[in-house]
Amino acid sequence: MPQTKQAFDVVHLEDPSDSGVQAVKGAKNTLTEPLDAAAEARLRRKIDLYTVPTVAILYLCCFIDRTNIGNARLAGFEKDLKLKGYDYNIVLSIFYVSYILFEIPSNMACKLIGPGWYLPTLAVGFGIATVGFAFVRDIGAACGVRFLLGALEAGILPGVAYYMSRWYRRSELVFRLCLYIVMGPLAGAFGGLLASAILSLDHFGSTKRWEMIFAIEGIITIGLALISFFTLTDRPETANWLTAEEKQLAVNRVLSERVGSTELLDKVDSRKTLRGIFNPVVLSTAMVLLLINITVQGLAFFLPTIVRAIYPHKTLVQQQLLTVPPYIFGSVFVLCLCYTSWRMDRRNIFMTIGATVVIPGYIIFLATSNSTARYAATFIVAAGSFSFGALTQAQSSANVVSDTARSAAIGTTVMLGNVGGLVSTWSFLPFDGPNYRIGNGLNLAANATIFILTIFLGIWMRADNRKRESKEQIAQSSLEQYDNKQIQDLDWKHPSFRWRS
Repeated sequence: MPQTKQAFDVVHLEDPSDSGVQAVKGAKNTLTEPLDAAAEARLRRKIDLYTVPTVAILYLCCFIDRTNIGNARLAGFEKDLKLKGYDYNIVLSIFYVSYILFEIPSNMACKLIGPGWYLPTLAVGFGIATVGFAFVRDIGAACGVRFLLGALEAGILPGVAYYMSRWYRRSELVFRLCLYIVMGPLAGAFGGLLASAILSLDHFGSTKRWEMIFAIEGIITIGLALISFFTLTDRPETANWLTAEEKQLAVNRVLSERVGSTELLDKVDSRKTLRGIFNPVVLSTAMVLLLINITVQGLAFFLPTIVRAIYPHKTLVQQQLLTVPPYIFGSVFVLCLCYTSWRMDRRNIFMTIGATVVIPGYIIFLATSNSTARYAATFIVAAGSFSFGALTQAQSSANVVSDTARSAAIGTTVMLGNVGGLVSTWSFLPFDGPNYRIGNGLNLAANATIFILTIFLGIWMRADNRKRESKEQIAQSSLEQYDNKQIQDLDWKHPSFRWRS
């Protein structure tokens, strides 16, 4: 990576272990000394090693515990709970009700408490809820536990994205988000393999068949979550694996990109919170995530059902195993796409590309009943759709300034995005099988809308940046009447701010 052209007054940590907010000297990041590119590269590799594995494992557990109900469905979950008609869809939907309600409050709580404690606590909680699901016996109990699971998992996806934004530059963030979000498709693959292995057991304690899936996977989650209390470092200032100089550089390099900001970790502020929520790029990006989640979450919940419809004569274990290859293929494609996004420092264009890849998959689903072609379409859909979690959160993070606004922006993106998850639970309905024309048509329309929306968003950002440039000199002179607090509260309305596409 070339040495950054932007320089600024360096943060000097009087005490490397100080947990307080560290400030930059002056709100405008005036030129003094550039950052060392080689030192940044060494530091980035070290941060990768110490932060990414823990959050990736937590998200792997989160996604498995959310979607293992799809594997349980094949193993008799519906029959044992006497679910009929739309009962299964209701059980899926109730998860998203609490997931959406708790999204923003949970991410603000993550900022107040600190990700190092908050995220592992949530993981222990949803691990316990997963174990509890093994003992539900009717739809009422199932809905109650799924509601609790949604409330606990609500803070993981935006919380991890917010946590990572404390460590990485805007251009770097998308690939690091990808490294943990790719655990979603891998969880689909691993979940199918794990479910197959679990179902080969006669029993686990008092649990049998589908009950074992929830009991065993929930216990694994609890164990890994307890370990994460010791491995998840809250922020650069508290990282005992960084030297004093590395802590200083870690803070400075992130702060160097925050126009008008005088502190890396600010206090929660209502004005900045609203700036994060009512940001035009954030809201547009959230709409993209809403639309793609109809596809991503629908695939997570219904891929076993789709595979069963394609290959109805195969055994239960064979059907479970056939859900694995599309996830593996999608994971490799996502890593390549997000790596390119990082190196080009672009996100919006890759959302357009993702939608372009998905659209042919649903055309195949609608156009043919050939089993081989329809199974191939699951690979295409997985490849194009799984990158959006990283791209959308990185896009929202890149287009705000302060830490508070970033927490609110990411929370808003994921909250609105999961409205799409709620829609997905009703996209594949019993009467629509086995070809599911309504579900496939809905997903085709969603991805076509993403294609159009991202093109228009890219055009708007470039046009607004040109407008900002033409008015910047006049706008800058008006800042002289503002104090530092007022300048910070401007966030993305600061005249020097530019949209990052």
